[in-house]
Amino acid sequence: MGDINSKGITQNTFDAIVIGSGISGGWAAKELCEKGLKTLVLERGRNVQHLVDYPTMAKDPWDFPHRNHLTLNMKEDNPIVSKCYAFREDAMQFFVKDKEHPYIQEKPFDWIRGYQVGGKSLIWARQTQRWSKYDFEGPARDGFAVDWPIRYDDIAPWYSHVEKFVGISGNKDGLDTLPDGEFLPPWEMNVVEKAVQKRIMDNYKDRNVIIGRCAHLTEAKEIHLQQERGKCQARNLCQRGCPFGGYFSSNSSTLPWAAKTGNFTVQPDSVVHSIIYDEKKNRATGVRVIDAHSKKVTEYYAKIIFVNAAALNTNLILLNSISTRFPNGLGNDNGLLGKYVAFQNYRGTLSANMDGFLDSYYYGRRPCAVMMPNFRNVHKQETDFLRGYMVFFSAYRSAGHAGATQMGEAFKEAQSEPGNWGVSMMMQGETIPKETNYVSLSKDKKDDWGMPLLTISVDYDDNDEKSLKDFLSQGAEMLDKAGCKNITTNDSKQAPGLDIHEVGGVRMGKDPKTSLLNKWNQLHACPNVFVTDGACMTSTGTQNPSITFMALTARAANHAVEEMKKGNL
Repeated sequence: MGDINSKGITQNTFDAIVIGSGISGGWAAKELCEKGLKTLVLERGRNVQHLVDYPTMAKDPWDFPHRNHLTLNMKEDNPIVSKCYAFREDAMQFFVKDKEHPYIQEKPFDWIRGYQVGGKSLIWARQTQRWSKYDFEGPARDGFAVDWPIRYDDIAPWYSHVEKFVGISGNKDGLDTLPDGEFLPPWEMNVVEKAVQKRIMDNYKDRNVIIGRCAHLTEAKEIHLQQERGKCQARNLCQRGCPFGGYFSSNSSTLPWAAKTGNFTVQPDSVVHSIIYDEKKNRATGVRVIDAHSKKVTEYYAKIIFVNAAALNTNLILLNSISTRFPNGLGNDNGLLGKYVAFQNYRGTLSANMDGFLDSYYYGRRPCAVMMPNFRNVHKQETDFLRGYMVFFSAYRSAGHAGATQMGEAFKEAQSEPGNWGVSMMMQGETIPKETNYVSLSKDKKDDWGMPLLTISVDYDDNDEKSLKDFLSQGAEMLDKAGCKNITTNDSKQAPGLDIHEVGGVRMGKDPKTSLLNKWNQLHACPNVFVTDGACMTSTGTQNPSITFMALTARAANHAVEEMKKGNL
């Protein structure tokens, strides 16, 4: 592959390069640009601008050819991504199509991706919970993975920094298992959820039922108005792109903010091939990019590089960044790059009915569920499996009681009356990072840009099966004590990946022999390269991960600027 620089080295040189424009990449861009660094953001997908490129944001169901459902052909063409709840007619433009970007599954893995400016921040589920001290201490205490090089107190100020800008709705619950944050007013539980909450907490002193925390503006503060964002309308159409900016995305928030500094350049349709390592300087000097359409190769240069391509693609880029110094991938002296990938276990669900409460209903389409922080193995090992799971549940009233024989006006009237109450519950389980869960590069298969296909070998283990069994048992018991009827349990048996919470492969740690990154998210062996997306995670926790990615990114970006000022980078 030749080196092509159509504009010359000077015009292709920046202070910083960020690979990826999603949740963590947007935060890297914001922080670096605010600190005065001329920053180039490289995005492999097309450009998507807030408001301008949300074609379905105001459409009604009847405006879609198939009423916002998938056809048989759509499912057959996309057997993987069509499993995702948000992949429908109104949002499929924000998802990677299976045939366009293949990968190799040594074991079943449903890889859900979003290649566009903003990445998956346009289609994420927006649930945001801080980690607790128990999550950062867990690997060292329980003897799995490696010890995190940081603790909760190291990242707590950065959680606050991020939360104030993003806008997080939530209640101050005073729990050490799920620390409070900088919250906007919380969403409200409905009457049945409140009843379930009381009955569970009356029966279990170690289980706290609280309203969910999510990246939605229940109240627009001055910092959000400065971003030109407004209050969430509870439409539940978030995956289309929000015209109000009611939920956080890179497109509505961090990227426009970075652009206002005058230090920001974004370049879509830029497939990153590899990071360039200078053997003489003992540092990375730039990024090699392939134009998505012309296949033309260009190199860009910078003093610091942030890799935020989303967990598995970040692994791919680093594995493909080979040199004489790093024949097995950038920073991969210990051979662990791509290994210890983890995810979250979503297989367990329950459903039930609740009698009564027929005089009550609820307003709007609340963007969060009720949740219960992990109560398993929090303070010490108590079960026959490691770690635990977070529980989410919600109560709802089903459609009316239209019978099979009803027609016309009678059918319409029956549909307009809400039916009985139902309750649904799900798990979000922590999986244990293992060396046998890994990604690697294909030796003989390449994509349309000449990049090796990513091979994914990730699976459940006995620990996951035990955790699932425990959740289904405990969930049924809790719903029974809450007064629910007709309780059913279900194991979806879905493949890893559909949780869209994959992490690891470039884990943080204290020892270069057992980790790739230090406590500041720098590669041990190449400290001017930072990895702050999901790839950096040492373990998974039971919480949704995105707010932790954002906090780690802001922390690392500010450290990078300080080190540059000192002349260390």
